[in-house]
Amino acid sequence: MDNVSVIIPTWNRAETIPRAIKSALSQTLPPLEILVCDDGSTDKTYEIIKSLSSPKVRWISNQHTGLPAVPRNRGIKEANGEWLAFLDSDDEWLPNRLKTQLEIAEKNNSKVVVSNAYRFVLPKGIVGNLLDWNKDKLTFSDLIKENKIICSSVLIQHASLFTKVFGFPENKNLRAIEDYALWLRVATQTDFAYISEPLLIYHDDPQASIRNETKINFVEQKKYVFQDFLNWSKRQKDLEKYAKMIKKTHLSTSKTIFQNYLINIFQAFKKNENSSYS
Repeated sequence: MDNVSVIIPTWNRAETIPRAIKSALSQTLPPLEILVCDDGSTDKTYEIIKSLSSPKVRWISNQHTGLPAVPRNRGIKEANGEWLAFLDSDDEWLPNRLKTQLEIAEKNNSKVVVSNAYRFVLPKGIVGNLLDWNKDKLTFSDLIKENKIICSSVLIQHASLFTKVFGFPENKNLRAIEDYALWLRVATQTDFAYISEPLLIYHDDPQASIRNETKINFVEQKKYVFQDFLNWSKRQKDLEKYAKMIKKTHLSTSKTIFQNYLINIFQAFKKNENSSYS
């Protein structure tokens, strides 16, 4: 159970990646290896990793793609562990993260375990928990309503599941939500055990976040996630019930997008009308 590969995808995070790596090296249950999968960084990421001088840390270089899914999938391919734990290069684990999650996995015979996280925002510091969930598991039905996992740094997963779901989808339309697309695929294979205890410090930096950088409207982006699932499910067996659930939610999402479109038009009209009388 203690055979864990840590996968850290990164791009130009020289300032924060030492913190992430040190939090992985400081686990009370040490990982088998730490794979830093670099999407073509142009800063001093490589020099910093080399200076850590740990035999557990391996730097894997890729040409820059701008898609977080690519270095993550490279890590999956290179990993030797029975379990895979992802860590974003600007986040940090608390010391008992791996030990606690693997204990839950063994106790519940679970192949995926998700924990809560502390949300850290400068200059305030920790402002509360990241996830809002009060059950001991997450199901496919829960996830199609809303992505309750938020970031991959809170999740540990048995490596065998990735051969069934083909890894993270490498699709530019899913650039900041490829993890959500993957969780839906995985949830057709198993429920996710959930721990309310925070085991991660999630550093929420609006200036560095991909989500803010791409200015994503998550209601609209959800349609890309659902379409990805439907395309994937066509190549699988016995997933008809999940496809039907997605199609039903997909229709609801499309209605919401159209409603938001009408609201925006109305608000713009009112704004122009008010300015003409001022």
